[in-house]
Amino acid sequence: MCPHPPLLFRELGGRLHVAADLRHACNEVLTDALATGPQSVVVVGAADWARTWTGTPAVRRFGTTEPRNADLELPLSLGVGRRLLDEVGWTGDTQLTSLTWDASDQDVDALAERLQGEDTVVLLLGDGSTRRGDKAPGYLDERAFPFDAATAKALESGDAEALRNLDVQLADELMVLGRTAFRVLGALGTPSSARLAYDDDPFGVAYHVALWHYA
Repeated sequence: MCPHPPLLFRELGGRLHVAADLRHACNEVLTDALATGPQSVVVVGAADWARTWTGTPAVRRFGTTEPRNADLELPLSLGVGRRLLDEVGWTGDTQLTSLTWDASDQDVDALAERLQGEDTVVLLLGDGSTRRGDKAPGYLDERAFPFDAATAKALESGDAEALRNLDVQLADELMVLGRTAFRVLGALGTPSSARLAYDDDPFGVAYHVALWHYA
């Protein structure tokens, strides 16, 4: 589980490497996951459409005025996931799939069932609340702090049920862009081990990086 802020595209940071600690945590958990020698990696994130994708990370929309080709651009969540895999040197089979921001329980469970299998790493992309301060993208909402703390606790302890049954309405009000990804992770079931590698809000947005293994 990794977040997907645009600043994980290194070229958007200029000389100031503002997301260095976050990028290091993402690279660390991906390296550990890929050390198992998977046959494939499935990247899952939220987007405006539920579909499979091919294409390239859409960096232009965040930092340049160059012409765009929307048909060849991945949504932010999948674009960041694709970039993170490139950074750790993964060149094997990669599948890119998205669910909508407020996917139904049936769609979440169906995707989780399809993802369960041997020799597969699932990279889920999603941010926590964007309302953790006066300068946060969604301004301040005090409810964000207990919500994100509960999410971090579930990621650290491997509490799949808590993530699967996440309060979707509250998550929407708190502008939790990872609300679908967290639910998919929960629907994958209880892991044999869980580790929370990063839990911080450097820009008023909660970012969680976690690694779950399944026996």
